[in-house]
Amino acid sequence: MSLAQGRFTWPARGAGAREILRWGIEEFGRGMAICTSFQATGSVIIDMAAKLAGPAITVFSIDTGRLHEETYRLIAAFRKRYGIVVEMVPPDADELGSMLTLFGPNLFYETPAKRKACCEIRKVRPLKRRLATLEAWVTGLRRDQDRGRGGIEAVSIDEEHGGIVKLAPLAGWTQRQVLAYASEHDVPLHPLYSMGYGSIGCQPCTRAIAPGEASRAGRWWWESDADKECGMHMSAGGRMRRDVDLLLEQVLPARQPFAV
Repeated sequence: MSLAQGRFTWPARGAGAREILRWGIEEFGRGMAICTSFQATGSVIIDMAAKLAGPAITVFSIDTGRLHEETYRLIAAFRKRYGIVVEMVPPDADELGSMLTLFGPNLFYETPAKRKACCEIRKVRPLKRRLATLEAWVTGLRRDQDRGRGGIEAVSIDEEHGGIVKLAPLAGWTQRQVLAYASEHDVPLHPLYSMGYGSIGCQPCTRAIAPGEASRAGRWWWESDADKECGMHMSAGGRMRRDVDLLLEQVLPARQPFAV
């Protein structure tokens, strides 16, 4: 049985985003945290949660060390606007140093496996370490973001992260709904959207998209046939997983295994 099963009453089927967030706040308190990269969906979630619980909400972001300067400025704006603390979770210094020494700072351009290994060190492992301290977490995943996200549930048990609860309160929203909420409630949005970006991650791995392109087409655009995921919400399978693990064995010969 998962750690979270049987311990509480689940929110009503079909509950809206605010109801799901209110349930999470009341059920878990400080044991729940919002994880966001400060894209539009995460920004809307913070606004909703702050209206429910004020500055007591727990918010963290994975600081990969390669974020856009505009992202750091937006985080400062959120701190000021909502009076919240935004915890910045960095990669392990030894793990990062080993990867940079072995493969250089821009290894992600060389092969899909090296890109996923970089994501593992900079994003996935820091996330797993932080989630190991929580009972529940909130993400900005939406079903319309990518075909691989079509089955996302608004509330689920996250078996990949120890059986804690995973909330995606805007799972059923469209990008248009997110932007409409942001406009109505004057939510600060990432300035790169106005420069043609559809999805925003690390600076070297994100570009603006052309009209008609999918929102995540600007992520790792040089990988023509690879999935547009970093591993934070799903694991690579088959040969790719083996290739990534071989690279990680070089970077982390004595690592505690977080990767699946």
